[in-house]
Amino acid sequence: MRTRLWPGSLAGQLLLLIAIALFVAQAINFGLLLQERRTSRLAQLVTPAVTRIIDATERMAQGRGPVADRGRVRRLPANPIAPGLPRQVAIETGVRQGLTDAGLRVGRIVTGVRPFTGGRRGLRRPLRRPMSDSELVIAIEQPGRGWLVQRLPWPRSDAYLIWRLIGQTLILYGIVLIPVLWITRRIARPLKALTLAAEGFTPGDISPAVREAGPRDIVALIAAFNALRLRVTAMLDEKDRMLGAIGHDLRTPLAALRVRIESVEDDTDRTKMADTIAEMNRTLDDILSLARLGRPSEPPTDVDLPALVDAVVEDFRDLDCDVRFLDSDRLTLRLRPSLMRRAIRNLIENAMKYGHSAEVRVEPRSDGVAIVVADQGPGIPDDRLADVFAPFTRLETSRNRETGGIGLGLALARAIVREAGGEIMLVNRAGGGLDATILLPRQTR
Repeated sequence: MRTRLWPGSLAGQLLLLIAIALFVAQAINFGLLLQERRTSRLAQLVTPAVTRIIDATERMAQGRGPVADRGRVRRLPANPIAPGLPRQVAIETGVRQGLTDAGLRVGRIVTGVRPFTGGRRGLRRPLRRPMSDSELVIAIEQPGRGWLVQRLPWPRSDAYLIWRLIGQTLILYGIVLIPVLWITRRIARPLKALTLAAEGFTPGDISPAVREAGPRDIVALIAAFNALRLRVTAMLDEKDRMLGAIGHDLRTPLAALRVRIESVEDDTDRTKMADTIAEMNRTLDDILSLARLGRPSEPPTDVDLPALVDAVVEDFRDLDCDVRFLDSDRLTLRLRPSLMRRAIRNLIENAMKYGHSAEVRVEPRSDGVAIVVADQGPGIPDDRLADVFAPFTRLETSRNRETGGIGLGLALARAIVREAGGEIMLVNRAGGGLDATILLPRQTR
């Protein structure tokens, strides 16, 4: 089984978190490195510049003047720095502070960075550093005596540091994320198998147990799931045996009562007793069906849904009920026909009890297939639409079962439809009446 580490999974989130943490750490490292580089650059440029200016000033005070062939400081009559060149305010401030501390008073201090142009007559070309392709020109005004000018190598831009950060980050990703990826995949595989087993678990499932693999904690979790599945299956088997015994024990005395009432001479009493026993049998069937719904014995088959609905409607028409079916095109779904037939029958019975007539139709929709049972009854209060699906809930408050039943019809119908992957919705029509809609997906479970 191939495991994919989606961003929404635990393993994917762990990898994403580690990748973000590494990137943030590298970004902080880059910021500190850049700040340190700028501080170091400032110190390496300001200190030599101040020293040379002080040396040149002392020479001029001794009447010797700056030595041109040394290439350090020149005296010019005007500021040689073009106005458009980038200035370095931090260096200007540092040079002024150094000269002030040395007791020298100067006028303006102007800096500019320009492409390296080589030496000029009387000024030897400064020694070019490997990482330098520009030069920094510092011009210091001496009021009434011109400008002192010196040129210094200017380091290249900090762009290479970005590539350095990217390279370091990729190396760290390779060193850290590859082992983490292996570990997360080792954890994700058994977790994925466990998730699929839990999603696909159905009572009576005879599929093999989930293979115990992965770290010790994951192995313990899988073992606990396997044991839980066995316990659940055993409990459901015991429940089925118990329900079968209850059904047998209850139907036997009901059958005996059905035989005994034949000796009752009064036809009216005998009919009422027979109806009561029949109602008790139907109630018992509903209760047992609702309890056993999680483990249906009927396998899913391909069914022509309109034909199935028409057959249920035909049964009601044989009983002289006012039920109509609107013909529709053939539409095949894979479902359990007996259970779905019972769900549709329960909805039609409700429509006949409260609306005295029903219209049934099958509608293909974009989100699935709808079976609509429409009646002409009074409808259901909007605040009670969800309540009627609860077992043994009756909106009709009398004890007359002919008008209210026992409150299991809709509960059983919804359980059947949900087991097939669908849903039941009740909607009051604006013009009166109620639409009970079974919405099934195109691919039912």
